[in-house]
Amino acid sequence: MTAYVISEVEMRDPDGFEAYRTLAAKTIAQYGGRYLVRGGKAELAEGNLPAKAIVIVEFPSMARLKEWYASPEYAEALKLRQTALERRLIFVEGAVPA
Repeated sequence: MTAYVISEVEMRDPDGFEAYRTLAAKTIAQYGGRYLVRGGKAELAEGNLPAKAIVIVEFPSMARLKEWYASPEYAEALKLRQTALERRLIFVEGAVPA
């Protein structure tokens, strides 16, 4: 079953953010993921929190998603993430109806 990474992102350091994005994108592709949404302006429709950039990545399965997240390749990107951006990360399993 398809799985998704949903990330709400707020940039802290522009240079570090670009380095993180480049490295993360390579690892996502390596593990069979593909971006459905990558940045763009987000508008908050309901709730109290300020809208931030949203990223949605699709993986073929939750197992593959978790393999990517725990991979040594992505670990390098996570080191950059610590100072480059603040985020909330959610893993969701599900399929889009045909």
